[in-house]
Amino acid sequence: MKIRFLGAARTVTGSCHMIETDNGNLLVDCGMHQGRDQRDWNPLAPFGFNPSEIKCVLLTHSHIDHSGLLPLLVKNGFTGKIYCTTPTADLCSIMLPDSGHIQEMEAEQKNRKNLRAGKKTIEPIYSVADATACLKNFARLDYGDTPEVLPGVRARFRNAGHLLGSSTVELWVEDTRGNVKFVFSGDIGTDNRPFINDPAVITEADYVVMESTYGDRLHDNNTDARQQFAEIVRSAIAKKGNLVIPSFAVGRTQELLYDLNLMEINGEVPGLDRVPIYVDSPLATRATEIFRKDYYKYYDSEAKALVEKGEDPLNMPNLHFSETTDQSRAINRAGGTNIIISASGMCEAGRIRHHLKHNLWREDATVLFVGYQAENTLGRLLLEGAKSVKIFGEEIFVRARICNITGYSGHADRNDLMDWARAFDPKPKKVFVVHGESAVCDVFAKSLKDELGLDAIVPDEGMRFDVAADAWEGVRAIKPAADTLLPMEDALRDLIRDGSRAIREGGDKAIPAQ
Repeated sequence: MKIRFLGAARTVTGSCHMIETDNGNLLVDCGMHQGRDQRDWNPLAPFGFNPSEIKCVLLTHSHIDHSGLLPLLVKNGFTGKIYCTTPTADLCSIMLPDSGHIQEMEAEQKNRKNLRAGKKTIEPIYSVADATACLKNFARLDYGDTPEVLPGVRARFRNAGHLLGSSTVELWVEDTRGNVKFVFSGDIGTDNRPFINDPAVITEADYVVMESTYGDRLHDNNTDARQQFAEIVRSAIAKKGNLVIPSFAVGRTQELLYDLNLMEINGEVPGLDRVPIYVDSPLATRATEIFRKDYYKYYDSEAKALVEKGEDPLNMPNLHFSETTDQSRAINRAGGTNIIISASGMCEAGRIRHHLKHNLWREDATVLFVGYQAENTLGRLLLEGAKSVKIFGEEIFVRARICNITGYSGHADRNDLMDWARAFDPKPKKVFVVHGESAVCDVFAKSLKDELGLDAIVPDEGMRFDVAADAWEGVRAIKPAADTLLPMEDALRDLIRDGSRAIREGGDKAIPAQ
């Protein structure tokens, strides 16, 4: 048996790993490359394998960097089952069609330019119809179920503590060359997050594929994240300006609503109940409806206690969900203090860019970041202190207060990751470090070696490891040099660089300029 690293290798996005067995091949995740990670991605040859030869997919969670190429996989011949938890399947039912809509919209916008320039038109990577069609392949599991997903291959999903329904995957593989247990961490969450139970502790594995997003840093845990949030809300109210929060539509938005609700219930922020709170993201609205479903068994004890008291953890009298473009525009005409939560979380697309255009230049405004900002995104530029930014081609001076709360991160920090790895006893034969920026992967792998004595390795994309032979074979098998890529139209290259950036964790449909 062999393991191939097809994505999220020395990058944060595009998570995709293949296990090759005597009885067929399977994937763990099939995610979309995002931000700078997609620059070398070739949609004319998107996979380093034949999708029809994949027997099944194990999906750790619904975020687009883990699920976003499933419609393309099915479109290109995959017919097997996509195993995941029920909340993950429900969230994918809104996120994947939303992603398909963005693909269609970006291709349409590019084609208008191409026609005016006399260039060829292009097709979207996949459509809403493609995304909807792939949903029939989903097979729903509960945590703890241990189905045989292939002959000789059993899988079990454990709570990863990252998002509603998110999972770490345990995989037992038996073939003619031996019996091996793999563990794929998925995205590991932090302890004591709103709603979500803490990550499960796993103690046994032969080989571990482990994320490292924050493997070189610590979250600011000196003050409780909600206390920091409450202080920023108080300050925004005192300044009588808007509080604009770029937020991932799925997961983070619901956590913010939960904490705002607790602030009102507990009287932590005087006057908060009179401040309009807007969720300006159709995707976030639909995701919130899913979070409100009968998923109490996935909630932590605090959230369950609220439900048992008759409280709706995700609702309050001053909360408004805006669906239409007219409703979205109206927010920017409202006076006084408003709390505006909008996608995308990295400010690369969607309605948040309009709200930033209307608020960044105001001294009384506050912009609060509550999630990871990838390199070369608008969110990262603002966090790094940019004095001006371009939004829709317009130069916008930054006079607003820029704040950041790292405690809301959906990813474990360096210490949490080390604790998660420390639980394995006996030690795994190897730990493959993935899902991190290249330098971070190297730093975290060194920490695993130096502090825990683990054989930690950072694979490059395309590498294949032969488990029985305990050896690597073929480096960069699916990532050819730039001059060997299939010929591509200039317009399609532009789409890859500029268009698909719209797909973020919880991306959203863009709206006309406001």
